[in-house]
Amino acid sequence: MYRLFLVEDDRGIAEAITAQTALWDMETVCVRDFRGVMAEFSACAPHLVLLDISLPFYDGYHWCREIRSVSKVPVIFISSAADNMNIVMAMNMGADDFIAKPFDQSVLMAKINALLRRTYDFSANTDILEHRGAMLNTGDGTLSYNGERIELTKNEFRILLGLMRSKGRTVSREKLMELLWESDEFVDDNTLTVNVNRLRKKLDTAGLGDFIITKHGVGYLVE
Repeated sequence: MYRLFLVEDDRGIAEAITAQTALWDMETVCVRDFRGVMAEFSACAPHLVLLDISLPFYDGYHWCREIRSVSKVPVIFISSAADNMNIVMAMNMGADDFIAKPFDQSVLMAKINALLRRTYDFSANTDILEHRGAMLNTGDGTLSYNGERIELTKNEFRILLGLMRSKGRTVSREKLMELLWESDEFVDDNTLTVNVNRLRKKLDTAGLGDFIITKHGVGYLVE
């Protein structure tokens, strides 16, 4: 089943789209917190995003930029502001298509289905893990925060992946070393400590202080 993420503040339109997509065996998740769109986007892990331009707090262009900084998921703008300038701006922000309001539901579904076919016939969906606004893309091994990309080594990515997949739970040093052994490098307890310290410095520099918590004698966690 395809999962859609709908960022639309008109309740009537949101309910109509949700009902229509359900007829095509698609699940549509409607945004609830217009300040925390990225956290909900991450939790939803959608196959496609439907995004209005005029929204509370931040406009659709802002959220399109944020989504594009962490994901290549297809994005369709739906808006009554369908003049050429807005259409061009939407495409320049990374949108894949633009549908003008009011629209026919059959046209909407035709565009959604066509974009899903084009996207997922050739590529697999990518998981994105989120914590405190930081987005870890498991597909390409990148970390983004506040629209900025934080470069990670393979070992740093493996450590962060292990911690974020177990968010709220302590991961033992032994388990993290098992993850690092996959890199074909010799790994000992000191190697883990060095990699964790380097990762912490990168996170601190990016504004993510105390992102990784040490549980002395046990391991590490993010919470």
